[in-house]
Order: sequence, then C-alpha cells, then structure tokens
Amino acid sequence: QVQVVESGGGLVQAGGSLRLSCTLSRLTFGAYAMGWFRQAPGKEREGVSCINWSGSSTFADSVNGRFTMSADNSKNTLYLQMNSLKPEDTAMYYCAADAVIGRPGCSLLSTDYAFWGQGTQVTVSS
Repeated sequence: QVQVVESGGGLVQAGGSLRLSCTLSRLTFGAYAMGWFRQAPGKEREGVSCINWSGSSTFADSVNGRFTMSADNSKNTLYLQMNSLKPEDTAMYYCAADAVIGRPGCSLLSTDYAFWGQGTQVTVSS
C-alpha cells in the first residue's frame, strides 16, 4: 500500500520560513510526479508546486519566488522550502503522488494525483 506522509508544519510569523517534508513509501521515488497542495478553511484545495520524474517543476504564481522544492532520493523524501511566508499561506498542506510512471510534465490539478498524505498544518501569524 502506497504511503505518503507529510511533516514539518507549524506556527511561524509572517516573513519566516518553514520546510515541509513528504516521504513516499512503496512507490519508486523519483519515477512519479509529486505535488504539494494546500487548503485553507472555506476554500478549495489549490496546487502549490509539483515536480516530475525528470526534475521539471512548476510553482503556483502565488508562491513563485518564495517556495522551492528539493529531494533526497536516499530518503524517498521531497521537501518544500517556504520562505517569506505570508498570513495568506496559512492552510493545511498536502503532498500527493501520481499513479502514472514517467508522466511528462507535472500538474497542479489535484485530480491528477492518486495518493495523498494526511496533511500538515501551516499557520502564519501577522
């Protein structure tokens, strides 16, 4: 059974930084596209960033230039480094993995991902 586990959320002041981690089990790390999503109370889930098997990445306009991704293949872990955080970044953050191996590009649509973690809460105070 594929497992996706996020960690690293917390409370931070505006302008601060957090690094989220996403560990993937029972799926060949790096062979599938992975994405970060977030959902604030009363809002729809939105795509934050994604990366595909070749390392090609995409970021939502709202986080471009502030968030970056990196991976540690030895740990089957994808990281989301979030800098210059704003109160509007407050949300539950989810990591997801595609079920199609080697898909070209990556998607910020939640419907394109099959495996999801439970989420980690990020709260940015003003």
